[in-house]
Amino acid sequence: MADDELDEIRAKRMAELRGQYPGVSGGQGPSKEQQEEMSRKQEEMKNSILVQILDQHARARLNTLALTKPDKARMVESMLINMAQRGQLQGKLGEDQLKDLLEKVSEQTQKATTVKFDRRRAALDSDDDDL
Repeated sequence: MADDELDEIRAKRMAELRGQYPGVSGGQGPSKEQQEEMSRKQEEMKNSILVQILDQHARARLNTLALTKPDKARMVESMLINMAQRGQLQGKLGEDQLKDLLEKVSEQTQKATTVKFDRRRAALDSDDDDL
């Protein structure tokens, strides 16, 4: 292929991409308003899906979890949405079923807590000097 043909193909492809994403120009990303609009739409879609798959009590529990542990809540929300899209959920999940799911997630992501004593600091303690 000649360079002219390659340039023509590239120009056509760029025109197609600009047609698909009208707000994007010259290799720059979407503007801040467009990004906010897209994130707002995604949040609305996520909430509408969660309303469809969770009953009121389970939704309240998930919202409470989001207040205390936002990362864990996001992970559970995305897991629930994926399960719903794959057809693994039959009907709405109740609060007890959500509790079971949260327990399973906690078991998988549980971190081992370790306590380490620094004995050198204990040896340099000045409290023993008073004796």
